[in-house]
Amino acid sequence: MAHVVFLPYTMNSHITPIVHIARLFAFYGGLKITIIATPKNALLFQSSVDKDCLELGSEISVKTVKFPADEVDLPEGVENIIASPSMEIVGKVCYGFTLLQKPMEQLIRQLNPQCIVSDMFFPWTVDLAEELKIPRYSFQPATFIHQCAWHFLKGYTPHMKVASDSERFLIPGLPHEIKMKRSEIEDFLIEETDFSLMVNENLEAELRSYGIIHNTCSELEPGYAEVYKKVRGRKGWHIGPLSLFINNLECVKISKEISNSNSSTDPWKGYSDCLNWLEKQEHNSVLYVNFGSMVRFPNDQLSEIALALEAANCPFIWVVREQEKNQEDGENGHFNWWPNGFKENIVEKNKMGLIIQGWAPQVLILKHRSIGGFLTHCGWNSILEALTVGLPLITWPLFSENFYSEKLLEQLGLGIGVGADVWNSGFIVSSPVVSKEKLELAIKCLMCDSEKSREIRQNAKLMAEKLKSAAEEGGSSHSQLIALIEEIKSSSFKNFT
Repeated sequence: MAHVVFLPYTMNSHITPIVHIARLFAFYGGLKITIIATPKNALLFQSSVDKDCLELGSEISVKTVKFPADEVDLPEGVENIIASPSMEIVGKVCYGFTLLQKPMEQLIRQLNPQCIVSDMFFPWTVDLAEELKIPRYSFQPATFIHQCAWHFLKGYTPHMKVASDSERFLIPGLPHEIKMKRSEIEDFLIEETDFSLMVNENLEAELRSYGIIHNTCSELEPGYAEVYKKVRGRKGWHIGPLSLFINNLECVKISKEISNSNSSTDPWKGYSDCLNWLEKQEHNSVLYVNFGSMVRFPNDQLSEIALALEAANCPFIWVVREQEKNQEDGENGHFNWWPNGFKENIVEKNKMGLIIQGWAPQVLILKHRSIGGFLTHCGWNSILEALTVGLPLITWPLFSENFYSEKLLEQLGLGIGVGADVWNSGFIVSSPVVSKEKLELAIKCLMCDSEKSREIRQNAKLMAEKLKSAAEEGGSSHSQLIALIEEIKSSSFKNFT
């Protein structure tokens, strides 16, 4: 039996999909899997892995390496970027993971696997794989489009040939006609930054990898896999949306539970307040607002969001981070950025909106019949979760590869933009405030019954059908997943130099 080691990085948006891949390899391929993580990050997925072993017979184990908190001057338990309230602490967490290279290398040598699947932010694993004469696959949690765009931006520098940051330019070589502004692209593509060296190391490691795994599919990125292979020189395996495969796994578990105990688990257990509120709303009437687990807006931007939701006059669920709650006022959390009367009138009196503080069951909410749209920062995992259930999007890109994802959605007719056009170097947002008027316009455009809204909704439903087909037996992503597993099984009997 081939033994594959997985190394997730220190962000939930990277951890969740790579663990999904590990679980799929064990279930569909019968591979022996070991996931290496720090103790706090391992808690994010340990229960799912344990259930796979118990209920599906999967052979998955989790090995932990102690995070060097003392060496990087962090409190015990701060091992994930989500737990980082500032970019200074983010830097310490990331530095801590560079210090883990040696203990991780030692553990991998002891495990003696036949393959390594590594997050893109562990470029050193390609050197270790060459030493052990085994294949290394790099995991890219986002899209083909942003990798292809990077290649052509670096090669042709069209962004350096415009007169201003706000002038649009065409990115050459892409299957779609993608136009961007210089203000929308990463700073390290414009000039050398501290992040430039890391990006170059990751890209160079990929060129020495056996392949690159992406959480996407050809239906969502038509033509991009072919361009990617041509410009990167390595095959990009598209096996997404991973959430659909995991849903299939959960269905297998539930069917076994039913056959064994004649009962099934209610997925909404523990979220009755949210469910009860949703049940009172009309079909497709509620706007879901969530900017992921990392984004931190300044108070004036949060206030503009609140004013826009009030003015748009449509029901909403808004997920706000715990860090955005600045103080307690009696029994109720008080947010000093809320406009006067917003909570009292809109949330409490008129019941127009529901505020969720902290974590929310996003996948369950998006599936509910009352949800009619999703205002998102264009994180790729969130986009996939929405599109798999046929939800149209309001796009507000902020950082990372968000702007490329927005351009793809725009080309496919799956979303409406709020007009954001400035890239942020991190998740602490410093770009110009998007006004209440712009936000209100985008919300009304999608949530009101208009010709454009109907067209986008129809496109989203058709895309959901395509994505479902991609993950079914014989579909594009299913075929890629099985072929990838077979390649790994075959390569485990080869020597790599």
